[in-house]
Amino acid sequence: MKFLDEAKVFVKSGDGGNGVVAFRRERYIEFGGPDGGNGGKGGDVWAEAVDGLNTLIDYRYAQHFKARKGGNGAGSDRTGAKSDDVVLKVPVGTQILDEDKETLLADLDAVGKRVLLAKGGDGGFGNAHFKSSTNRAPRRADPGFPGEEKWIWLRLKLIADAGLVGLPNAGKSTFLAAVSAAKPKIADYPFTTLHPQLGVVRLNATEEFVLADIPGLIEGASEGAGLGTRFLGHVERCRVLLHLIDGSQSDPVAAWRLIRNELEEYGGGLAEKPEILVLNKADAMTPQARTSRLKALERATGTNVLLASGATGDGVPEVLRAVADLARGRAGR
Repeated sequence: MKFLDEAKVFVKSGDGGNGVVAFRRERYIEFGGPDGGNGGKGGDVWAEAVDGLNTLIDYRYAQHFKARKGGNGAGSDRTGAKSDDVVLKVPVGTQILDEDKETLLADLDAVGKRVLLAKGGDGGFGNAHFKSSTNRAPRRADPGFPGEEKWIWLRLKLIADAGLVGLPNAGKSTFLAAVSAAKPKIADYPFTTLHPQLGVVRLNATEEFVLADIPGLIEGASEGAGLGTRFLGHVERCRVLLHLIDGSQSDPVAAWRLIRNELEEYGGGLAEKPEILVLNKADAMTPQARTSRLKALERATGTNVLLASGATGDGVPEVLRAVADLARGRAGR
């Protein structure tokens, strides 16, 4: 299934049904009087977060959603039928934005959460509604009220416990494939990952967490360079950032500073999230290089740095335990 995290759709609720002019005409009843019924209500348009979806691909080609018009009234004071609602099923974590793409209308961050996008028009009154002591035979009936229509944006922000960040070729996809059942594309060139990937990491029979991998970041990602600005939003909801640094490069400190700068420039609270630093690709370094680069990173960051290799699995259990403990601690607050 292809991944799509943004879509523009048009929604229109149903118009209300028309009221009617009718008079009761039965044998032996001389003055039957008005009995025109009211129109039915037009259908609403809703958006609802459902389980089992992780992409907006359904809205790439089907972009117009219109509810039906309410039924017209009828004689014998019969009200027109109410039209069925239209419900847009979206993944959990979908935000609804106005056409300006800035005004947030709703954030569907839990299963079953729903929002009314367009309210159906009410039905018009039939002539029976206007009957009074001074107007015994009204010939007035109102048309139904029009429904609402608008263009909206659907924007998906994946919900995960931890998010993988780092430069291209930092080994994020290899790490995700090693610790979960996810099957990301892995190759020895930058930007192998073109869209976010989710994987469920199971530590034991009772502990698990969701890990998200986004495309690699480069300098200027927060301003639109590369693919970062499009996908950084997916780690906004993560409790913990798992920052992988390529240990095979000569200056891991510069790589760490570049990513930290992009997180701060992007905003959205990313720079304030708890971060676990991992010097990855331990298998590609000599013992002397491992020691010197690890110490250099710890001096620059002022925090403990873990050493691991997604390819061989060395140090990976310790990394996963640190992520699980930190994510659980954040969730309990």
